[in-house]
Amino acid sequence: MHTASLDTIYRALGDPSRRAMLQRLADGRSLTVSELAAPLPLAMPTVLKHLDVLERAALVSRHKTGRTVSVTLQPAALAEALAWLQRTETFWTSRLDRLATVVQPARPTEPHASEEEPP
Repeated sequence: MHTASLDTIYRALGDPSRRAMLQRLADGRSLTVSELAAPLPLAMPTVLKHLDVLERAALVSRHKTGRTVSVTLQPAALAEALAWLQRTETFWTSRLDRLATVVQPARPTEPHASEEEPP
């Protein structure tokens, strides 16, 4: 199995037409290229170029049976991209939480004598 780089995966996900293709494949069914292209306002050569990008990113695979080419989602690359996002989120959440404790002044638990209201 070919592992695509994160840059290649995210570049492939950067186009709305390619994301629409992936969304159509998300239920796990294989679709023919014609079925996949049907709702898209794109010419078939453009669809095929988009499929090339998705295949290089290991997001889809194509299988030929006779004259019919079917396309199947390969979720491993999406899982790899998601795992990177989760690690990044954990790192930055931790950093920002620590920064918040430094930047935000500590609230006093008891009012100072000068801040008390007169009786």
